[in-house]
Amino acid sequence: MRKIKESRWFAEVDMEVQFFDLDPMEIVWHGNYVKYLEVVRCALLDKIGYNYPQMKQSGYAWPVVDMHLRYVAPATFGQKIRLRADIVEWENCLKIDYLITDAASGKRLNRATTTMVAVDIASNEMCYVSPPVLMEKLGLQ
Repeated sequence: MRKIKESRWFAEVDMEVQFFDLDPMEIVWHGNYVKYLEVVRCALLDKIGYNYPQMKQSGYAWPVVDMHLRYVAPATFGQKIRLRADIVEWENCLKIDYLITDAASGKRLNRATTTMVAVDIASNEMCYVSPPVLMEKLGLQ
């Protein structure tokens, strides 16, 4: 996995690790990181004005078609963590890089990427180029 690229389209969310996110080893269960990615991805999509309701209204669904996570260090109960998402590709897909760190020290806990593609809701066909609405929301048109 490559180094996290920062972009002009980013969002950060601080949160505290909850007890229900832990596994029997008393660290965050690996599957819950996917939920954390969704939390910060929604904050990012809200920031550009193109979250899931706006996507649907524009006639496109944007399913996640690829996801990679790299676990560096565990998160524990009560730990304050910072979630960051950066849009790094947008022409043919929506690729987002993520970084999860300890909020106090900045120590890296996890890094990840997701790739979403536009699917025309009416035809249920995947678009090989991102639709103009995404470029508009990113301020590129």
